[in-house]
Order: sequence, then C-alpha cells, then structure tokens
Amino acid sequence: MSDEHYLELCDNPVQFENASSVNNVFFDEANKQVFAVRSGGATGVVVKGPDDKNSVAFRMDDKGEVKCIKFSIGNKILAVQRTSKSVVFPDKRSVKLLKSQSINVNWYQYCPETAVILLSTTVQGNVLQPFAFRSGTMSKMSKFEIELPVVPKPAKLSLSERDIAMATIYGQLYVMYLKHHSRTANSPSAEVVLYHLPREGACKKSHVLKLNTTGKFALNIVDNLVVVHHQSSQTSLIFDIRLREPDCAVNTHQPVLPARSIHPYRIPLSGPTVVPSQPAVPCQLYSSSWSVFQPDIIISASEGYLWYLQVKLPPTVNLLQDKGKLMDFLLRRRDCKMVILSVCSQILEGGEKGSLPVVATVFDKLNQVYKEYLEAEQTYTLAMESGPSRGSAAQKRPVRTQAVIDQSDMYTHVLSAFTERKGVSHKFIIAVLMEYIRSLNQFQITVQHYLYELVIKTLVQHNLFYMLHQFLQYHVLSDSKPLVRATPQKCIKSRQRSCRTNQGCSLKLLLI
Repeated sequence: MSDEHYLELCDNPVQFENASSVNNVFFDEANKQVFAVRSGGATGVVVKGPDDKNSVAFRMDDKGEVKCIKFSIGNKILAVQRTSKSVVFPDKRSVKLLKSQSINVNWYQYCPETAVILLSTTVQGNVLQPFAFRSGTMSKMSKFEIELPVVPKPAKLSLSERDIAMATIYGQLYVMYLKHHSRTANSPSAEVVLYHLPREGACKKSHVLKLNTTGKFALNIVDNLVVVHHQSSQTSLIFDIRLREPDCAVNTHQPVLPARSIHPYRIPLSGPTVVPSQPAVPCQLYSSSWSVFQPDIIISASEGYLWYLQVKLPPTVNLLQDKGKLMDFLLRRRDCKMVILSVCSQILEGGEKGSLPVVATVFDKLNQVYKEYLEAEQTYTLAMESGPSRGSAAQKRPVRTQAVIDQSDMYTHVLSAFTERKGVSHKFIIAVLMEYIRSLNQFQITVQHYLYELVIKTLVQHNLFYMLHQFLQYHVLSDSKPLVRATPQKCIKSRQRSCRTNQGCSLKLLLI
C-alpha cells in the first residue's frame, strides 16, 4: 500500500510558531505568507514566506485583537484589521477612492493569480458577481448563478464561502462549487461543479466531478489536477478535466485513480529536552485543524507547518491499467519523462500476447506530442528568419516540456535495451521497432538513421537476411549512407541484383 500513495507533502515545509492562547496565526494567500502574531504584536510578529528571503520580524503596539494582517506585494506596506469596518496602515499613507460599486455582499472570494474577486449576492447567496482588477482599474464581469441542490422556502443564505473556491486549471480560471446533495435528492453523493469564468463573455457550467460519497471535503489544485480531500475516510481523489470518460457525458468525470491517503509524514521533535536519537512523530493527516488554500497549500496551525501538496507519478502507473489513458494522464504532468519511458519499457516487458496494439497506441500518443512540438519549433524558426511583421505580436519560442519524447529518448532508454533482452521473441522485437517507425512516418517525422540501424542489427543477429532484403527493396528502410554502412555486403549484392531487374529501385543505397 505504501507504493500507492500518489500524493505527498513537500519535504521542505515552511515552519512557524504554532497557534496558541498567546500566538495567533494568519495566512496571506496573495503573498503566500504566514503571520505569527504574539500578544497582538507587542511581543513580536514573525512573517514567513515560501523562502527565507520573504521572512520578516518586527513588533507593533498592542491595540487590541488582530483580525487580519497582510503585507502589500514586496512587503512595502503593512495593513492591520482590528475591527469589522476599519483597516490601519502602520506606515502613514493616503488612500484614494478609484471606483465604487453599490452591492449587497454576503461574502467574497479572491484569486490572487488572476486578480479576480467573487462576490456572493442575493438572499440565497448563489448569484455571484465577479470583478477583475488590472493596472489599477476594476472591471465588472458577467454575473452568474450557482445551481443549488435544494431551493429553500422561505429564502435564506444557502451558499457558503466554504463551498466555493477559485483556481486556474490548464490556463483557464474556474469557480469550483462543492455541491452537497440532500438525502432526499436523486443523487445522494456530493460532487464538484466547475464553472468556467472567462475575462469576457458568460460564465458557464463546464465540468462535474463525481465524488461518489458524502461528508466534509477540501479542494486543492496540483499540476492541473483537481484534488478532493475527504476527511472522514482520510483519503483523497484526483480528477483530470482533460480526460474524457467514454461512458459518461462530455463534462462528467469520475476519479482518475482509486482513493488513496496522502503519504505518511513524520514531524521531527524539537525543544531543549529532545534527544537526537528520538524518532520523528507521525503527523495527523486530514486533521480537523488543517486549513487548505489554493492552489496547493495545506496549513496545520496547531503544529506550525505549511506544506505544498505534490503529485507522485510512479505510483499511478500500476493504479491505472488502461495504458492509453495512463499515457494521456502522464503526458499532461510536469515531471513525466522518465515515468513515461519506464511505462514504455514495462509494456514491452509484458511480452507479445496482445500487447502490440497497446504499444502502437502508446507510440502514437507520444509522437503526436512530439510532432506538435516540432511544428511549433519550425513555425518559430521561420518567423525569426522572416523578421517581425507590422502589427503582429512577438513570437515566443515554444517551451520543450518533459512530455516531448523524441527518437533519441526512445532509443536510449527503451528500444536499445529492449533489443538486447533475453527470452523475447525476435519477431516481437522487430514488430515493435517497425511499429515505432510506422508511427513516426504516420506523423511525418523524419526517422533517424540509428533506428534503422537498430532494425538491421536485430535482423542480422537472427540471420533474417531475406526479411532485411525485403525491407530494403520495398523502401521500408529509407536509403542513406549510415544505413548502407550498417547493411551486410550480402544484402547489398542481393539488392544490386534486384535493381538490375527493377528500374524503379532506388540507387541511393548503392552509393557508399
């Protein structure tokens, strides 16, 4: 079971003084900073960010309970809120009203990555009004309505801010609604409903994530995956909105993998009485004291830790049996290259019984991404050679992600070792090599000579000269000087005899 934990807490968490009767802890989502405020600030305020560069320590006068405290970007201005209607700036500044909106608000959510604020309006709270901020201006976006599972009569506030979150997934902003169905509803299980919120145009319901259970949940986004934590079972589910379920509606998704717990985490003991040999104590995962923030932050104020949630790809390989779906999943992840190459090797280790169609599917998925990158690189090169055109945006060089698995990667990490493996049918080895070449040709990718040489070497090792002659004669293997050097003389002479009777035969192979 330990190998099946596909989620883990980061190894280098942000540590701070844990919450207590004299120490209050606050978190600023915009700067990703934790504030530890002792005695209202009189005995110290310690601010810790994602790295040590953002750490700040200072004192301030104790003028009452601190309800909220934040820095501006760059830690230039400190804002402290002690009452529900006032904010104090310790550094004397003048504030100018730029724009105002008259609207009754129940609660709000703010997404710092996109600078969009979401306001809950109306009595039931399910009509949401977003505003976008850019370059000191505020623009009103299209409001939209969240579909409630039950409409209360008489009307009352029915949508809680705990059930709403905003996050960027695959470059698009979504409003995530954790929908708890009532016991009388046809669908008793909870679900997460995603509303796509564009800068311009209407916000539309676009995806439904089926949780297949009820209870208390929390949401994170990690590597474009929606992670749903379930407190009572102490497990998490992951969803990929780019994966389509063949037996479901277009916008309905089941979990990609079975529910699993976050990998166990141990907290080292600290303090003057701690002996160096004392073992670390297990962290209580899915604790009721955990606070979850977007996109990937988990905070335990009682233990004084801020973690970034991470996805571990290797455990997913054995949990997702459909290799085509597994490849679709892996190709969209950040650190995927070596895992993908290991999957390719694993598939080939399985032997030849019914696996060739799976191999073909995997090769095609890899080469489609490979081809898209090559085309983007070619477009960029042509644009640079022709120079900038009037009125066009500057061309950006395409980023080569780990999902780009080229011929060198396949040759070095998969195919070369595969051809040397003992106990594997040479027919299957040749079929796999030709399947990869077939896939490259299908996507109009020029096959590198070392792949042809690998085919020739394998054929010669098993004395399959007739098959090699056929491959050469019918141009299954393209003519080139490196290819001729790898071809045995007897095949060249046989090819020469064939060419005397077949004028359509290519003569390039004969030119050494």
